[in-house]
Amino acid sequence: MTRSSAPGKVYLFGEHAVVYGEPAVPCAIERRARVGVQRRDDEKLRVHAEDLSLDGFTVEYGGGADQQPDVDVSESLVSAAMGYVDGAIEQVRDVTGEDAGFDVTIESDIPLGAGLGSSAAVVVAAIDAATRELGVTLEPTEIAERAFQTEYEVQDGQASRADTFCSATGGAVRVEGDDCRSTEAPDLPLVIGFDGGAGDTGELVSGVRSLREEYTFASDTVEAIGDVVRNGEDALAAGDFEELGRLMNFNHGLLSALGVSSRSLDSMVWAARDAGAYGAKLTGAGGGGCIVALDPSDETETALSYTPGCEETFRAELAEEGVRRIE
Repeated sequence: MTRSSAPGKVYLFGEHAVVYGEPAVPCAIERRARVGVQRRDDEKLRVHAEDLSLDGFTVEYGGGADQQPDVDVSESLVSAAMGYVDGAIEQVRDVTGEDAGFDVTIESDIPLGAGLGSSAAVVVAAIDAATRELGVTLEPTEIAERAFQTEYEVQDGQASRADTFCSATGGAVRVEGDDCRSTEAPDLPLVIGFDGGAGDTGELVSGVRSLREEYTFASDTVEAIGDVVRNGEDALAAGDFEELGRLMNFNHGLLSALGVSSRSLDSMVWAARDAGAYGAKLTGAGGGGCIVALDPSDETETALSYTPGCEETFRAELAEEGVRRIE
C-alpha cells in the first residue's frame, strides 16, 4: 500500500471573494488527511473512510458515488466526499493512462465541511498516493492543478485553486485567479474554534453569487474583501499581528454582510475578541464550521472552551510541508 498525507488550511483573508478573481491568503495547518492506496486486480474502486466528521463515520462502497452509505451525516457532504475520491482516481487514471482499480483508505484529523480544507487534503493525498502506487511521481504543483480540476467538477465550477494549492505546497499561499504562489509568513499564533457543524459550500457560494448579481453593493463588498487582503499581505510580511487581527475582524464583518456567517460562528468570533485575540473571523465557506483567531496567549482557547456552541478548540501550527509521502 502506498500512503500520502496532506494538510488542511485556514483562510487569513479572502474566502468567497477569491472565486471572483480577488486575492486570498490561505495557510496550511498541521491537521492532515492520510490516504492509503493499494492497486486491485480489477477496475473497481473501494473506499474505507474514517474520522471525516467530529464524531467519525465509516463509508465503504465499491465504485460509483450513486451507492449511498447508511450514515448519520449530511447526505450532501457524504456524496461530495465520495465524489472527491472518485474524481481524484479519474485524474490518476488520466495521468497514468491505466484504468486501474484501487482499495482506498482515508483517515483524517480534519472535520468534513468545517472550512478547514478537508476535501482538498483528501484529493491531494489521494492523487499523490495513487499515482505513486502506479509508479508515477508528480510534482506538488501538478498535484495541485489536478486536485483543483477534481474540486472544480464536484463543486459545479465554483471552486478556486486556493485550497488545493495550499494543501499540496504547504505554508502560506497567495492566490489571485490562476496565479498561485507561496508567500513568507511568520510563526502565526493560530487558534481554531469548531462548532461541530458544517456549511454546504455549493449553496453558500451560490448565495453570494446571487447577491452579487442582484445588488451592486454586494459586488462592492466582494471587491472590498480583495482590498482587505492586499492590506493584509503587507501586515503579514511585516509580522504585524495587531494589524493582521484588525483586518481579520474587518474581513469577518464583510463576510457576515454577504450572509455566510452564522450565530455559532459569530459567538465564537466575539468570544475570541473579548478574550483579547488580535482578531478573529470565520474560515472557509461559512454557514457553520470553524473560526480562526490570532492569539499567542491561552485566553482565546479558554474562552472558546466555555462558549456555547463551540464543540472543539485547538491551537494550529503552520504546516511548512504540503503533500507528504508516508513510508
